[in-house]
Amino acid sequence: MPRLSEVIAALDSLWPPERAEDWDAVGTVCGDPDQEVTRVLFAVDPVQEIVDEAVKLDADLLVTHHPLYLRGTTTVAASTFKGRVVHTLIKNDIALHVAHTNADRADPGVSDALAGALDFRVVRPLVPDPTDPEGRRGLGRVCELDHPLTVRELAARAAERLPATAQGIRVAGDADALVRTVVVSGGSGDSLFDDVRAAGADAFLTADLRHHPASEFMADRAYSPLALLDAAHWATEWPWCELAAAQLDEISDRNGWGLRVHVSKTVTDPWTAHAASNPTNASDTPGAPN
Repeated sequence: MPRLSEVIAALDSLWPPERAEDWDAVGTVCGDPDQEVTRVLFAVDPVQEIVDEAVKLDADLLVTHHPLYLRGTTTVAASTFKGRVVHTLIKNDIALHVAHTNADRADPGVSDALAGALDFRVVRPLVPDPTDPEGRRGLGRVCELDHPLTVRELAARAAERLPATAQGIRVAGDADALVRTVVVSGGSGDSLFDDVRAAGADAFLTADLRHHPASEFMADRAYSPLALLDAAHWATEWPWCELAAAQLDEISDRNGWGLRVHVSKTVTDPWTAHAASNPTNASDTPGAPN
């Protein structure tokens, strides 16, 4: 069986920590470098539900996309929910490792996994990594469709193929417009609006689109109409867990480690229900369509 330090070295070869954004907190949060690793669990969020799943699975290593401590802390007391996570991990000899923006920028990375889940053909990164001479790494992906879809059909595909969440898929733009080129970015994407405009795509599928940036983006008619598709943050990043697990599986097979690698299917999106607007009420709202 490999030691934790060997498995972490393999993970760092996939997602080098130096490629993370300056503000990010990636790498190993807890774990003994000399402990043996036999079972690994991948998940998006390092929350108590996922840690409890790792305990039940008898995992030695939990790998998450989101950091546990992004802004630092002064305590790991078990009276706090993050402290309780740390206590549970250490008591059960489970290491925690984080690959966040270094996994976003990887080749393949988070947005490649999202494109793959939706059966889009990746053409290039939206924002190329200047340190990559081959131009394959970077944030977001510009993709092409094998056959044009309407915005409505594209939203339906995303709703069908991404993990189910209370939010589903929100759409801004002409539902009947044809889409041939689409930009995808796993996680929060409205900081990329300028790059999306420059890419000349027909649609942008991402998550966490805020009111004002989205409203201003759609109102700016200096650019050709472009549809926005807003999915749940967790749902756009979960496909990366399957990709990452497959990558570690391949490394394990190559090295003869015999690791048992799992992907959590626990939904950790914070939203649990959705109530659609009543069309009757909407018709009475000033400015609403009749």
